[in-house]
Amino acid sequence: MLDLAVLGAAYVLSQFYRSFLAVLVPALKSDLGATDSALSVAAGAFFVIFALSQFGVGVALDRYGPRRTASSLLLLAGGGGAILFALASKPFMIVIAMGLLGLGCAPVLMATTVLFARRFDPARLALLLGVFIGVGSAGNIVGTTPLALAAEAYGWRQVMGGLAAVTVATAILTFVLVRDPPRLSGSSPSDGFLGTLRLLRIKALWPVLLMAAVVYSPAANIRGLWAGPYLAERFEADAVLIGHVTLAMAIAMVIGSIAYGPLDTLFRTRKWVVFGGNLAVLAALLALIVLPGVSLLTTLVLFVTVGLFGAAYGVVMAHGRAFVPVELTGRGVTLINFFSIGGAGVFQWLSGGIAAAAPADIRYETVFGFYAFILAVGLSTYLFARDAVPRKG
Repeated sequence: MLDLAVLGAAYVLSQFYRSFLAVLVPALKSDLGATDSALSVAAGAFFVIFALSQFGVGVALDRYGPRRTASSLLLLAGGGGAILFALASKPFMIVIAMGLLGLGCAPVLMATTVLFARRFDPARLALLLGVFIGVGSAGNIVGTTPLALAAEAYGWRQVMGGLAAVTVATAILTFVLVRDPPRLSGSSPSDGFLGTLRLLRIKALWPVLLMAAVVYSPAANIRGLWAGPYLAERFEADAVLIGHVTLAMAIAMVIGSIAYGPLDTLFRTRKWVVFGGNLAVLAALLALIVLPGVSLLTTLVLFVTVGLFGAAYGVVMAHGRAFVPVELTGRGVTLINFFSIGGAGVFQWLSGGIAAAAPADIRYETVFGFYAFILAVGLSTYLFARDAVPRKG
């Protein structure tokens, strides 16, 4: 179980790197002259590079195994990206650093998912992923008030330098401790990307993939970027207050991930667990539009609602995994993850352009409306999904 523990530590870093930018927004604007648009591109770069790399990661997981795939990318791209971020002198360097961090973190959860799928009862996959994601989401928590306080005390460059060292050490431990599952007889990792094409011919996957594209975006994007400037502009919040609010949202995402885990077994459905939870997210987004800046407490409650009910990724992954042949496990889970993380990245970039084009007095309401729209489209498509009831065996 040591291998799962070290992968858990790596996933804490992955969660941190995808969400910490919101807290550093004021410092990066002041020190580097970064704009909201540039930071939106930087935040999106993590998700887009993370997503695009999933195809190669899936092939590597099936061909080379979780150990070499996760450790090499975390070491070279993750460690290198953190170092570049610490040394950045221009906004474009932050964009490149975030892209490298996305590449470095890309295999971590998928390597763990492959180990879960191969070692444990398939009926427990949503529960295992929910707990793992929930525990790993401690990285979201570290990226809130603790990061704000550390950056204020020591400077953001020094903090990022320390995190680079932690990332490199975690990659080395991953190589040393992770044990790959035995190769399946009859598996065909040599067919590379053709395996992914086989998956795309499975029609039952299509509505799940479309839901995966929108299920993570509202919570991840608001927590990771938009919460910071929204709170600063509407409530004159400083970095510490932003850290407190995003901390509450991060804790909600942890609780949500863990709480979603057993619900598919309890209710004997994956589809309706995901659908019902995300209706609450949609309601919170609509409330953010019609109650603009009404009070800090109301905003906090609505952000927490988005984080809590928007943490259904593990159930969506288990839903899609139920339709994937076992010999294509690596490519299957990374395909689902491509849609999830890719959606978050693309929608992050689009939200930046939408915010820039919107009238200043309704800029954030327009952004929240955009996320409400894409979630509504995803839920409408997901209505046509075939359910996957957890069964032992």
